[in-house]
Amino acid sequence: MDRSRAFVKDVKRLVVKVGTAVVTRADGRLALGRLGALCEQIKTLNSQGYEVIVVSSGAVGLGRQRLRFRRLVNSSFADLQKPQVELDGKACAAVGQNSLMALYDTLFTQLDITSAQLLVTDNDFRDRDFRNQLSETVKSLLALKVIPIFNENDAVSTREAPYEDSSGIFWDNDSLAALLALELKADLLVLLSDVEGLYSGPPSDPNSKLIHTYIKEKHLGEITFGDKSRVGRGGMTAKVKAAVSAASAGIPVVITSGFAVENIIKVLQGECIGTLFHQNAHLWAPIKEVGAREMAVSARESSRRLQALSSHDRRKILLDIADALEANEKLIISENEVDVASARQAGYEKSLIARLALKPGKISSLANSIRVLANMEDPIGHVLKRTQLADGLVLEKTSSPLGVLLIVFESRPDALVQIASLAIRSGNGLLLKGGKEAKRSNAILHKVITTAIPENVGGKLIGLVTSRDEIPDLLKLDDVIDLVIPRGSNKLVSQIKNSTKIPVLGHADGICHVYVDKSANMDMAKKIVLDAKVDYPAVCNAMETLLVHKDLVHTEGLNEIIVDLQTEGVTLYGGPRASSLLNIPEARSFHHEYNSMACTVEFVDDVYAAIDHIHQHGSAHTDCIIAEDHEVAEVFLRQVDSAAVFHNASTRFCDGARFGLGAEVGISTSRIHARGPVGVEGLLTTRWILRGSGQVVDGDKGVVYTHKDLAN
Repeated sequence: MDRSRAFVKDVKRLVVKVGTAVVTRADGRLALGRLGALCEQIKTLNSQGYEVIVVSSGAVGLGRQRLRFRRLVNSSFADLQKPQVELDGKACAAVGQNSLMALYDTLFTQLDITSAQLLVTDNDFRDRDFRNQLSETVKSLLALKVIPIFNENDAVSTREAPYEDSSGIFWDNDSLAALLALELKADLLVLLSDVEGLYSGPPSDPNSKLIHTYIKEKHLGEITFGDKSRVGRGGMTAKVKAAVSAASAGIPVVITSGFAVENIIKVLQGECIGTLFHQNAHLWAPIKEVGAREMAVSARESSRRLQALSSHDRRKILLDIADALEANEKLIISENEVDVASARQAGYEKSLIARLALKPGKISSLANSIRVLANMEDPIGHVLKRTQLADGLVLEKTSSPLGVLLIVFESRPDALVQIASLAIRSGNGLLLKGGKEAKRSNAILHKVITTAIPENVGGKLIGLVTSRDEIPDLLKLDDVIDLVIPRGSNKLVSQIKNSTKIPVLGHADGICHVYVDKSANMDMAKKIVLDAKVDYPAVCNAMETLLVHKDLVHTEGLNEIIVDLQTEGVTLYGGPRASSLLNIPEARSFHHEYNSMACTVEFVDDVYAAIDHIHQHGSAHTDCIIAEDHEVAEVFLRQVDSAAVFHNASTRFCDGARFGLGAEVGISTSRIHARGPVGVEGLLTTRWILRGSGQVVDGDKGVVYTHKDLAN
């Protein structure tokens, strides 16, 4: 439990304020589903021994809706042609309060709970005797496990403009809830709204961020409020004012969504949802928060110190990391098992859980990949070309780190290790943002790796971004971050590409094809097809579509492939031709990445039709032909425009480690910079080093250019 939420263990009595936007729908009618769910939460809390006091808005809006209908029913056609006078707010309150309480009573009665109505006005609280009696009455009700439901009695309020007058002891139901929490000595106040909590700006603004803990000294001048509530009086401005007032008096306050199921229960379980207001909040704030820019700048500074090391020292860092991973294997696996168990409990898809789990032997495999990388030729400062421009003037083109990389990846914690080792080998600074489902795995792996980095470089070389809210800020730093590599779903990649000016390297889909030509060795084809689909179906280089030459339709070889796939548990879907010929369900789309034990099958006329199909429906990732006719194979290899094209080999070979790159930061389907599995070379750029002996241009009069290639 976050220390800021530790107060919940002492909560016994709480006040829950239900906003008008929670009680009613957009059309003004009651939101019966939300109210029912709210009452069920209160029933659960009541049975657990909590004392729950409700402050409910919604009476005026509900009454207005009912009176408008009544006026419509009672009006003649001529009356309806006249300008309609706005309904009296007090009359609306009187009618609506009756309907609102009748509903609460019905819902609670169904749950075997008794509720009580208490209507109050601002003037009531000026009377000390009233306040004492109110406390005694509520005390008696709570002792009987009755739910007190408060509302301001707008029908008899003496305010001249009850929706605008903010004078007095309280001025709306938010401030009434804060006042009651204080008067009735509540341990917690929960303000239910139609949004998740307090945001830094209007919630509809994509740049607005949810504030988990409100710190007056920090947030007071930073927040921009949007419009008022669509139906209530003050919206979020009123809630914040009430929350600050209650928190300063020592009562913790949480603003959270009344639309989400069981949010009140989650608050009491210590979950970090909504926005917390607490009188000690300023003590929980870190002395200095590390912002997105500071994190990126620190990574760049550390990368420059890394580049200044000798090749031997950079190699030693990688070897130390490999040793540290193996030494901490039990701890890493333990944390990963917690993530996997949580993912299963949360109902994540099997394909995601498969990518999340660090299987037996994975840590050793990762450590060995790092050692392979460490023993490769140093890629930094490698002279790619030497040219004599003129006598005594030599130009060198050398390899150089890109600078700072931002990698956003989903579910696979092993990706963190691969990416970190590649960044170190290539001399780059690194910022990592993993998926929340791998939070514990990523945290321990990051700690193990950065602890192995010597102090003269600094652990800030590799920053771990823990909050999703930081990503938009990082994507704006095109002056500090040099390359973004998203590893994950099509949606993730597309979102990042549309949100930044920083170059993005990656692939959105892994729709890999295997084409079985009529000249194929069918025993070989069976082995390759099964491996491409079954070996690891959750990864991007697994086969998603099997294309088969039409002449193989009724052959025994194809029949064996289909039967073996189904025996392994692969669900088959067909294109228009294959679905009828093989009697399998028709696929909804050819452009589909299953990431599971499923694939699409279709028949094509020849290799040219296969190529056309791949270009139309593929993702330019990895595609394979199985054929003994080498002329056909060469046509396929030359014409298929994908990052990797194979002949008689499984698509699963498209991998940085299998290509001998040591590891990969991802697989790119881009056509600029790097393509296919991206290893160390894909994380490098070039620099020009010019060595002279006093030459000047001077209009090119004093220089005789030779432009002679020299040996490296």
